[in-house]
Amino acid sequence: MIRSNAETLIRKSMARFVDHELIPQAQELDEKGDFPREMFRRIGELGVFGLRYPKKDGGSGGNTTLFCISCEELARGLMSVAAITAMQCLMGTNFLFHFGTEEMRERYWRPAMRGDLVACFCLTEPEAGSDLGNVSTLAEETDDGYVLNGMKTWVTNGPVADFYTVLCQTDPAKKLKGLNFFFIPAGTPGFSHSKAFDLLGTRTTKISEIAFNQCRIPKTHRLGGEGRGLSNLMTILAEIRIMTAALAIGLQRACLTDSIRYARERAQFGRVIGKYQLIQAKIANMATDLEASNLLTYKTTHLIDDRVACLKEASMAKYFATEAACRAADEATRVFGAYAYSMEYTPQRYYRDSRFLLYGGGTHEILQTNLARWAGL
Repeated sequence: MIRSNAETLIRKSMARFVDHELIPQAQELDEKGDFPREMFRRIGELGVFGLRYPKKDGGSGGNTTLFCISCEELARGLMSVAAITAMQCLMGTNFLFHFGTEEMRERYWRPAMRGDLVACFCLTEPEAGSDLGNVSTLAEETDDGYVLNGMKTWVTNGPVADFYTVLCQTDPAKKLKGLNFFFIPAGTPGFSHSKAFDLLGTRTTKISEIAFNQCRIPKTHRLGGEGRGLSNLMTILAEIRIMTAALAIGLQRACLTDSIRYARERAQFGRVIGKYQLIQAKIANMATDLEASNLLTYKTTHLIDDRVACLKEASMAKYFATEAACRAADEATRVFGAYAYSMEYTPQRYYRDSRFLLYGGGTHEILQTNLARWAGL
């Protein structure tokens, strides 16, 4: 599916970075569980954070395909680093770039592109996950701005971010039509975050709750027109889902590569286990899932780059590639046998990290309902 020199070059460049700099540190980073600031800044130096944005405005002048290739390669090395990169490239900075004032972009967006500041996106609430109509974080308009009250949860980068894009309700009677995004710098009076959650996987991705208590912001911090929050979110939903598919491809590749390597080395009953048909079947299924995931995903990124509506295709790719990644992680633990139960070997991390992919961009229970409707049911 590679169709341009730029795609070939970015893949080679990111693969080299992942092989030489990320993978050698992956186990240590995962075990420590700290936000990887040095690695984060290094990715900023490579220009990855600006891949979706025009060069003339301070971005790197790429597109969705190049962004997803980068996410895929990073996920092959360490899923949590890929996740915070995706947040920085897409959800955490998109609305600031498109709707923020020039002063806001100069102070926050451009440093974020360099990796000097960490971005964050706050959507989910304790009672509002897939059901955005139930968002209750309230932004009440005043003469000089807005006052925010409420709470967000499962906020990626929550405890470490320098600024936040937050979905709020401005008119509860309007439900979805009352939603708006707002920009909140860290340290704004009335803003606070919980300690980081203790997570099963993606351990360097710091996730927490965010609270607003009489948090005052100026009117210029509303990102987008009144009541346009949901419609603005829909403009990047296909990208969010296809980015998640790209992360899943990276994890599949890591599972497949490590499983093949182990199957060639591990000997039982006088020959390496890769000679046994049941192990071969696992490798064959993983390889087929990977190929199908690639075709679905990069067909869709090219549609996005060509400005063709493709939420259905992005949803299919996210659903298929993520389920395939979960299967690949499970099969890797079976190929490795008891060694997969040891924290010294990679399959345990792949298995833990694979669960992260299931929730972002829409749960599969929601996606399957939509896909059935799009199929004509």
